[in-house]
Amino acid sequence: MVEVLLLVGFVVAAFVGYNIGGATTGPAFGPAVGSDVLSKSGAAALMSVFFFIGAGTLGQRVVTTLGEDLVTGGSVFTLETSILVLFFIGGALFVGNFAGVPASTSMTAVGAIAGLGLATGTLDRAVMGEIAIWWIVAPIIGFWVSGVVGRYFYPAIDSWVAIDSTEGALFEIDRSGAIPKPVAGPNTTRRELVGGFVVIAIGCLMAFSSGTSNIANAIAPLVALDGVEMTPMILLGSAAVAVGAFTIARRTLDTLGNDITDLPLTAAIVVASVSSGIVISLSAVGIPASFVIIATMSIVGLGWGRATRTVTVRQGIKGEKEPTVSVGALKADETGPIGEGDPADIPSASDLFNPGTSARVVLMQNVVPLLSTVGALVTFTVLFRFVW
Repeated sequence: MVEVLLLVGFVVAAFVGYNIGGATTGPAFGPAVGSDVLSKSGAAALMSVFFFIGAGTLGQRVVTTLGEDLVTGGSVFTLETSILVLFFIGGALFVGNFAGVPASTSMTAVGAIAGLGLATGTLDRAVMGEIAIWWIVAPIIGFWVSGVVGRYFYPAIDSWVAIDSTEGALFEIDRSGAIPKPVAGPNTTRRELVGGFVVIAIGCLMAFSSGTSNIANAIAPLVALDGVEMTPMILLGSAAVAVGAFTIARRTLDTLGNDITDLPLTAAIVVASVSSGIVISLSAVGIPASFVIIATMSIVGLGWGRATRTVTVRQGIKGEKEPTVSVGALKADETGPIGEGDPADIPSASDLFNPGTSARVVLMQNVVPLLSTVGALVTFTVLFRFVW
């Protein structure tokens, strides 16, 4: 019976990993796919590789936090409770993926484990408090760092990386030799090629950061059990993420790459760099971070920084001129020093964002973790009070 339950646990963990692959591939490679720099299959392949690298390195620290530190008393993680926790994580994430929305996997997983801890009185409130504080602080840091970049450094970065897309594919496969190899497209310029490599490299960095933070969401409850080793579970979880990246992630790639926003390459690079840096730093100290929320606040901060470039310091202090703050500022005219931009060059946010899709994303990013947390809390309360 134990062997059967353990097999069920592995299957549920793989199901969670499958949904993590669907939820995180979009944020990592949506800009590259949306700008036709990378195919969906290429994005899935890179996601699989770099997620595994992140999971096998810094990801082990986050596994320890969720599996050993968040709830006190190892006995609370039995085979049965671990399977149920994973079921709530995977089920909630599946709802988000089905809707084509990349929900926060870290918040969903922590919510399910916290639900178990609250129902059994074993939640370590100090650890939970530390995680919750960073969930608040990290997006604020992302907002302000991106805002400073947008206010003072965006034009210089844009002049270095901005590219004009040419007709035709950026890359083609040369099959003339014994081994097929990627080559530049017939109309691809050198600048466009470098820009393409940059946006792909940023996606790989995001995939690595996802591995550092999200592998724990799939395997931590099982690794907490006696006799279950971390390394084989990392392999299982990473393989499941790869399957999700090649299948269900196509929906979130469409949402992040085409439907919700049309970020310029420069903005995508800034947001990805800031968000990944924060997530990797938190993973290094064992804190599970929400990449989706940090990236969203980084986009808003970058737009705010770009918009306020049209206001001089004197005008801002005296209140002579109110900045037109919108995410559309990401496409503002890049010429001129700080305070000499033209507000007329800043389009409205509706030129960048689809309001309907944006509302759906915001709604599901809150609903999915709530489903996981409330579902686990109610279920474990009933089970421990009336059944177990």
